[in-house]
Amino acid sequence: MTMRIKIIKYLTITFFLTLLHTGCIVPSVVQKKENKTTPNGFASKQDTVNTAKINWRKFFTDPNLIALIDTALRKNQELNIILQEINIAQNEVKARKGAYIPFVNVGGSAAVEKTARYTRNGANDANTQIAPGKDTPDPLADYMIGVNMAWEVDIWKKLRNAKKSAVFSYLATTSGKNFMVTHLIAEIANSYYELMALDNQLEILKRNIEIQTNALEIVRLEKLAARTTELAVRRFEAEVLKNQSRIFYVQQSIKVMENKINFLIGRFPQPIQRNSASFIYLLPDSIKAGIPSQLLQNRPDIIQAELELEAAKLDVKVAKTYFYPTFNIIGTVGFEAFNPSYLVSKPESMMLSLAGGLFGPLINKNGIKAAYYSANARQIQAAFNYERAILTGYIEVANQLSNIDNLKRSYELKEKQVEALTESIDISTRLFRFARADYMEVLLTQRDALESRFDLVETKKQQMNAMVNIYQALGGGWN
Repeated sequence: MTMRIKIIKYLTITFFLTLLHTGCIVPSVVQKKENKTTPNGFASKQDTVNTAKINWRKFFTDPNLIALIDTALRKNQELNIILQEINIAQNEVKARKGAYIPFVNVGGSAAVEKTARYTRNGANDANTQIAPGKDTPDPLADYMIGVNMAWEVDIWKKLRNAKKSAVFSYLATTSGKNFMVTHLIAEIANSYYELMALDNQLEILKRNIEIQTNALEIVRLEKLAARTTELAVRRFEAEVLKNQSRIFYVQQSIKVMENKINFLIGRFPQPIQRNSASFIYLLPDSIKAGIPSQLLQNRPDIIQAELELEAAKLDVKVAKTYFYPTFNIIGTVGFEAFNPSYLVSKPESMMLSLAGGLFGPLINKNGIKAAYYSANARQIQAAFNYERAILTGYIEVANQLSNIDNLKRSYELKEKQVEALTESIDISTRLFRFARADYMEVLLTQRDALESRFDLVETKKQQMNAMVNIYQALGGGWN
C-alpha cells in the first residue's frame, strides 16, 4: 500500500512538472518599437507658444458661430454616439476589474434520485439505516442551500493586464471623442465661413447685374442713335440673363450649406443667423504653431493612437499568459439534507468543500499560438498607426502654415486686381459712349471684374478656412 502511494505521488509530481514545462514554452515573436521623434521645428523660428491651448470660445469671436458650435456639442448625433461608446468602454473596464475578484453565488437546489436495486449504490442503500429502525428513503430526495465560490488566481497577471488594457482602450475612446470635437468645431466653422462667402458672392452678383443692366440701357440708347448695332444689344442682354440665371445656383448653394450646418448641430432646416456684410473685412488671427513635439500632447488622434498602442502591448502579454497553467480555486459551503426540515435544524446537515486545480495547455496549442501571433501583429500595427498619426499631424501643420502665408500674399494681389478692374469698368463705359472702345471691351471688363470679386471672396474664405484648419491641426478645440 505504501509503495502504491509513493508511485501515485511520483506520477502526480511528474505530471505537474511536465505540465509546467510544456505550458511555459512561448513562441518567439518580433515586436516593433515605435518611433516618437519629431523634427525640431516647423520653420526657422522656434517658439513654445501654441495656439492649440486657446479655448475655442476665445479663438472664435463671432457670437453667431459660437452659438452654433455650442449647440452642436450638445446635439450632434455622431458625437452623442461616441459618448455612448465611451460608456461601453467604461463598463468594459468594470467587467475586467471584476474578473480577478472571486465569483460568489448563492442559491439552492432540490433533486430526487431513485437508485436501481442491483447496482453498487443501490445495494449499499438497501443495507443502510440513517437511524435505528429507519431505513434510507427510497426514492432519495436531496435539498441544498449554500454559497459557491470560484476564483482564478491571477498568478501571471493575465486578468490585471486585461483590465489595464481595457483602461487604455477606454482612454483611447475618450481621445477619439476629443478628436471628433475638434473635427466638428472645424467643420462648422468652415461651413459657416463658406456660407458667408456665398452671401457675399450673391451680393456681388446682384450689384454686377445692376451695373450690366445700366450698361444694357446705354447700349440700347446707342443703337437708337445709330451708334452701335443690334448685335451689341443682344450680347449685353445675354450677359445680363446669364448672371441672373447664375443667382439661382448661388441661392441653391446657400440653402445646401445652411442645411449642412443645421444637420451638424442636430436640428431640422431653419435659417442660420450670420452677419455676412463684415466677411470681407475679417482678418485671420495670428497663429502660433509652437514646436512639433507639442503635437504629441495636443492632438487627440495622436493621443488616441498612443493609448491604443499601449493597450495592444498589454494584449500581447495577456495572450502570452495562455501558454501558462491557470490555478483555479472552487469551494462550496452550506446545508444539504434529504428532508427540508433537516437543513438548518441539525449541524450534521452542514457541508463544506474546497478544491484547487492547476490546468495548462499540453497538446494542440495552435489556437493559443494563433491568438498570440495575432495580438503581436496588432501591436505592430498599432505602432505603425501611432507613427503615421505623428507624421500626419506634422505634415498637416506644415501645409497649413505654408497655406496661410501664400494666401495672405495672394489676397493682397487680388485686392489690387479688383481695384484696377473696378476702375476699368467706368473707363470702358465712358470710352464706349464716345465710340473709342468696342462693346466687347466693355463686356470683357465687366466679366473680369465680376470674376475678380468672386476670386477675392473665395480667397478670403480660404484664409478663414486655413485659420480654422491650422487650429484643428495643432490640436485645438477639445480642451
